[in-house]
Amino acid sequence: MYSKGIQSVLKRKRIRIADRVRIQKGKKSYEGLLMPKTDAGDPESVVIKLDSGYNIGLKFEKGTKIEKSKTPEPEALIEEERYELGKISKKLLKVTFDNTKPPITLIATGGTIASRVNYRTGGVTGVSNPKEILHNIPELSTIANMKMSVPFTKMSEDMDYRDWQEIARHTARRLNSGDRGVIITHGTDFLHFTSAALSFFLQNLHKPVVLVGAQRSSDRGSSDAGMNLICSTHASVSDIAEVGICMHGQLDDSYCLFIRGTKVRKMHTSRRDAFRPINELPLAKIWSNGKIEKINRNFKRRNDKERVKLDLKFEPKVAILKAYPGSEPGIIDYLVGKGYKGFVIEAGALGHVPTFAKKSWIDIVKKYTNKGIPFVTTSQTLYGRVNPNVYTNLRILHHEAGAIPGEDMLPETAYVKLGWVLGHTRKPEKVREMILTNYAGEITKRSLPQSFLY
Repeated sequence: MYSKGIQSVLKRKRIRIADRVRIQKGKKSYEGLLMPKTDAGDPESVVIKLDSGYNIGLKFEKGTKIEKSKTPEPEALIEEERYELGKISKKLLKVTFDNTKPPITLIATGGTIASRVNYRTGGVTGVSNPKEILHNIPELSTIANMKMSVPFTKMSEDMDYRDWQEIARHTARRLNSGDRGVIITHGTDFLHFTSAALSFFLQNLHKPVVLVGAQRSSDRGSSDAGMNLICSTHASVSDIAEVGICMHGQLDDSYCLFIRGTKVRKMHTSRRDAFRPINELPLAKIWSNGKIEKINRNFKRRNDKERVKLDLKFEPKVAILKAYPGSEPGIIDYLVGKGYKGFVIEAGALGHVPTFAKKSWIDIVKKYTNKGIPFVTTSQTLYGRVNPNVYTNLRILHHEAGAIPGEDMLPETAYVKLGWVLGHTRKPEKVREMILTNYAGEITKRSLPQSFLY
């Protein structure tokens, strides 16, 4: 809230938030929409949104004058109703698509791609209507006949396996109803968990399932949302019948990468090209004009006659543990006491855990594998694969203590896969067999050198 002094001036001038104002400071004048003060802002400064779309804060010092502007608002802000700051006119939510184009469904679940600036806090918050993410991307109507489904709206950090199952149900329903593909908008932080889950939940998949997010909200000049959605729409009508993530391939707006859902990871907090393929080449490069360059030829091809089969069995009592020097293996006792049924270990390099250390992991892993609780080892390096045969300590963990080497699976993919496997069986031999079986491209036979740091 602005200071009492500023509030008094605004009240006297009959100026309200979102009114167009003119501020005079010395010889300079500024015009724009009056914004609310953010919670962290200076109460003695007035914030206006300029016609360029950028905000500016002006210290309301002695001699500063503020008046309602007599300049007409730009056409983009003229609406039948009073302009409500931070929201979109109902007229702009009416998005029309061409029914002669391939039918697809956009399943909106939330995230930055479905967010905008909250002018109260200055931060980013979810849009009130997911259709807001479509109104300013007219190119989509030239690619597909898009319908929208909204099973829920959540940021990705608030999701769990039940949300993955719900997304899978919506996806299978749309694909089996004749859609050519499905796009899922989603928060980016844990997007690769959902892409891995859908890769196991959607069996007999022969159509594209494209997950997409954004690193910058749609109302920012540097937003990647529009291009990511355009490229994802091209991917959804392509012949690459895989679950994958489609996001910026470079910092600029050159092309997007379509990456298999079990081989993708967010590798930067904020870069627009944060999602990278790990231990595998991307499936394709996709340009916003529809050009598709297939890079990884090992993909399932489209077959519109096939039907998706849901396999939603999942054991949620699975944990990821990180092994590090001096780490406490007793945490495993605690989690088993809480009912946990399996563990993925983010081990060192080829699969090491503290072995001859004062806090050795070996005895406790062996104790619980003998009780039928599986441990799957993956590598903290992410690139490369676990090899249980190189060093003595590796042999002790995997051959004597019974841990299952996770090949070149990502820790997050192994976590999702172990939960899925334990949803089907608790028999140790069968669990090991299923973990080491490649179901959705999560395990590659050979690591290609050109896939490193792609």
